[in-house]
Amino acid sequence: QVQLVESGGGLVQAGGSLRLSCAASGSIFSINAMGWYRQAPGKQRELVAVITSGNNTNYADSVKGRFTISRDNAKNTVYLQMNSLTPEDTAVYYCNADLYEYGLGYLKDFWGQGTQVTVSS
Repeated sequence: QVQLVESGGGLVQAGGSLRLSCAASGSIFSINAMGWYRQAPGKQRELVAVITSGNNTNYADSVKGRFTISRDNAKNTVYLQMNSLTPEDTAVYYCNADLYEYGLGYLKDFWGQGTQVTVSS
């Protein structure tokens, strides 16, 4: 069983910072892309940032210059450093990983349970 466990969410004032972490554990052979998505009330889930196994990154336009995604392959962990937060960043943030499990020859997609980020004005 593969699990993704997020941490680091919370309540912060506008202009503040938070750092999210997501650790993948279980029968993992290798991890390809890891990413962060978010879903605000009444809205669809959207991509925030993604990082490949080669450390190539891609960001949503709304977070470019404010958020930074990184990963520690030795720990199977992805991070999201969020700076200059605004109330529009309020959402549940979900971690995602595309990975190979031991004994399986195809990529599988896994999601974390989500962590709430609330930015007050």
